[in-house]
Amino acid sequence: MANPRPLAGAAALRNNAAMHRQSSILQFPDLAALDLDAYCARIGYHGGREPSLATLREIQWRHISSIPFENLASLAGDPVPLDLAALQAKMVRGRRGGYCFEHNLLYAAALQRLGYVVTGLAARVLWKAPPDRTGPRTHMLLKIDLPEGTYITDTGFGGASLPGPLELVAGHAQATPIEPYRLLQQGDQFHLEVQLRDAWQPVYRFDLQPQQAVDYEVANWFVAAHPTSRFTQVLMVALPAGQRRQSLFNDELKLHDPDGRSESRRFTSIAELRATLAGLFGIEVPAGARYDAALGRILARPAA
Repeated sequence: MANPRPLAGAAALRNNAAMHRQSSILQFPDLAALDLDAYCARIGYHGGREPSLATLREIQWRHISSIPFENLASLAGDPVPLDLAALQAKMVRGRRGGYCFEHNLLYAAALQRLGYVVTGLAARVLWKAPPDRTGPRTHMLLKIDLPEGTYITDTGFGGASLPGPLELVAGHAQATPIEPYRLLQQGDQFHLEVQLRDAWQPVYRFDLQPQQAVDYEVANWFVAAHPTSRFTQVLMVALPAGQRRQSLFNDELKLHDPDGRSESRRFTSIAELRATLAGLFGIEVPAGARYDAALGRILARPAA
């Protein structure tokens, strides 16, 4: 008779592996509250709902093209809750956007409802940062496991938001609907870079350690409320229009085309800012003195 112990050991290993995979999946205690139909309508997605690579590409592109990146709440001193009810009220039913935690948690919940295996990750931002500076893990991105392989996807990095998923393979450029991106690897660290005018620019650095909602709650508090956080000090808005990158940094609007052509414009009044946020970015800025005061502070800052 065969010894049953090796079989028991193999079963235990399989159970441990299954438990590890389950603990790596981003957990949503309120996932059933997500209105998937309303989310798809918000981003203009009317395609199939099978959890395929083609579906992922289309949903990511439509998400970043429909829901703006913006930090008006933290700039005005409002709280930034991350529960799905609040995210849907603001970004699906309301004419507002958000930043990385808001975008990627809403996006991740929709992907899970569609049947994707989603792992949350965290990154240190390198974009426009001094090369000798090590910042905290204040950016959220996602890892998706598909039959074709493992992919990185991210809808919340403002003017450099990924237009499409990237295969988790280092060392070569990968095409997206706008610019090429690439991943470089050093040990267990991956560096994301974007190609702008024939030069590669660093975006962020991450590893594959899974994150859960509580990790994002801690990082979100720093981003939204800490007095040294960039998100409490400057206005950052972005929404691509086709292949054109549209961004607003404080009082300056910048428009960049893939062929290298650029335009810029500065604003001098709160009314102009509100009109541009509504007309170009689709953002309904809340009425009231607090938001006007936040926009007024932006206009009073000296030009960079």
